[in-house]
Amino acid sequence: MLNKWLFQRVDNSSLIVFRICFGFLITLEAWGAIFTGWIRRTLIEPQFTFNFIGFDFLQPLPGNGMYFYYGLMGLLGVFVMIGYKYKWSISGYTLMWTCVYLMQKSSYNNHYYLLILILIFMLIVPANTYASVDVKLNPKLKQISMPRWVVLFIVFQLWIVYTYASVAKLYPDWLSGEVPAMLMKGKKDYWLVGEILQQKWTHYVILYFGILFDLLIVPLLLYRKTRLPMFCLAIFFHLFNSYVFRIGIFPYLSLAFCLFFFSAELVHRRFLYKKPFYDQAEVIVPEHRNLLIGIFCVWFPLQILMPLRHWAIKGDVLWTEEGHRMSWRMMLRSKSGLASYKIVNKTTGEVNYVKKGDYLTRKQIRQASTKPDVIWQFSQRLKEIYAKKGEEIEIYVNARVSVNYKERKQLIDPKVNMAEAEWDYFFHNDWILLHEDED
Repeated sequence: MLNKWLFQRVDNSSLIVFRICFGFLITLEAWGAIFTGWIRRTLIEPQFTFNFIGFDFLQPLPGNGMYFYYGLMGLLGVFVMIGYKYKWSISGYTLMWTCVYLMQKSSYNNHYYLLILILIFMLIVPANTYASVDVKLNPKLKQISMPRWVVLFIVFQLWIVYTYASVAKLYPDWLSGEVPAMLMKGKKDYWLVGEILQQKWTHYVILYFGILFDLLIVPLLLYRKTRLPMFCLAIFFHLFNSYVFRIGIFPYLSLAFCLFFFSAELVHRRFLYKKPFYDQAEVIVPEHRNLLIGIFCVWFPLQILMPLRHWAIKGDVLWTEEGHRMSWRMMLRSKSGLASYKIVNKTTGEVNYVKKGDYLTRKQIRQASTKPDVIWQFSQRLKEIYAKKGEEIEIYVNARVSVNYKERKQLIDPKVNMAEAEWDYFFHNDWILLHEDED
């Protein structure tokens, strides 16, 4: 039964069309980062980047190296689109994108993490077996079918993402309409819709539509009678996000995912009508069956558990950020704050305050004033800088932070020497103050 469910052959038109769309979009993502100035602002202008903790060895290439890096990524995206040296091209893009994701958090986005997951998916599926240069060069690669697990994999992965994105919105600040109003506050000058986005009724529409759309999109796309109207809603939803939030390729990637929900016959007829349609429903169990099932048994429990890990960590994740990343907690809060870094020379007792602008960009200063992990990393960086000058120092941080425009509170214990503080990867760091007794 399991073999039939996973390894029955189905027409591969949806995967082939998705590969072409996906290759085009990841090319735009890479080359667009060059022409929009994202690389300059994020990877070239800063003196250093705040990497994911534990990946300190990942820093941007010197000089203009990151322009060439992203230029190569874009070329690999073109190769993915046309199916040339596909496995090498998708492997290269996956590695290079993952390295950039881990080397900087200033422009963190859940969508960047999602792209890593989809790149891994595209790495293990037979996406180059039709309408590809590889098939032109080696006709033996040509196939018109694929195992059914390919469709099941992407559908289940998307269901996890959208469901957690919906559930994460079920908290007071979202349900009161405060967060939607906050998100729209900076969009007042948008052409045509700016004033509409400031209306209270608009905020409540966003409130409920955001919850219900994320919760129902996958089930209603799977159901044939609601598939077309839900797809139309998806077009509106993602184009709205693209225009209002300017989040790059991801609204269009989300629309491309819909290829896996429509019938193979429809996708074939609309996009690959010259291709023979596969309808034999043969079951072919691969030699690596057990390895593949083993990967699924690790992958999906991990995807389900990762977004829940903040419940095992003391404190409110909106405040501490512990367990926030890679959890599909999208557009849920705004943090603002002020932080001072006091340097105490352990030998002379001399006290100085850090001029953050001497080390950080404006965007990095905001993060080094509100995010505990970045505060810890900046403290460690300062310790290294002073150590090179032969000075042993203590660092005390006074950070007062507001979440969703509420009262500012002390984020970091000002009595803790952050130069000696340790980072706990899995549980609460006690130098992050919680204020739970005050609430």
